[in-house]
Amino acid sequence: MKTVSLKIDDSIFGETEKILSKVKKSRNRYINEAIDYYNRLQKRLMIEKKLKIESNLVKKDSLMVLKEFDKMDYES
Repeated sequence: MKTVSLKIDDSIFGETEKILSKVKKSRNRYINEAIDYYNRLQKRLMIEKKLKIESNLVKKDSLMVLKEFDKMDYES
C-alpha cells in the first residue's frame, strides 16, 4: 500500500467526518472506496467518449449499408 498526503477543503473534510461517524468506516477505507468509485466512473466516461468518436467515424458507412439492405428488400 502507498502512503499519500493530501490537502482536503475544510468543508469536504467536515462533511466526510459527519458521514464517517454514521457509516462506521475508517477514513482511510472511505477515501479508498471513493477514489475507486471515481476511477471507475472516469473509465466509463472515457469509454463513452471513445465510442461516440468511433460511432461518428462509421456513421456514414453504416447509413450506406442500411440503404443497400433497404434496396435489397424492395427488389425481392
